[in-house]
Amino acid sequence: MSRNDGTHRLSGALTSDEVPQIWKESRAWRDEGLPAEIDLSDVEIADSSGLALLLEWLAWAQERGDEIRFTDPPESLRTIAGLSQAGGILGWENDS
Repeated sequence: MSRNDGTHRLSGALTSDEVPQIWKESRAWRDEGLPAEIDLSDVEIADSSGLALLLEWLAWAQERGDEIRFTDPPESLRTIAGLSQAGGILGWENDS
């Protein structure tokens, strides 16, 4: 996970093996504020735990009255989001 001008870029896997550590590293965001954008273009694979993490971050942003965007999700994450009807919540309803 890296930060660059208000954007965090995630890379590698966003699965049940990696999500707990990413969540621990991001906990300060809940109080300090989240980045405006999470770039997912370098995420190679994701599962439902990755989707759950994004939804948690979205909830944190909403609690603070902030907005967050999740850009360039991998196909695996789009598929899970679509099947669970979370694509619209994450702003991916027009993705194909």
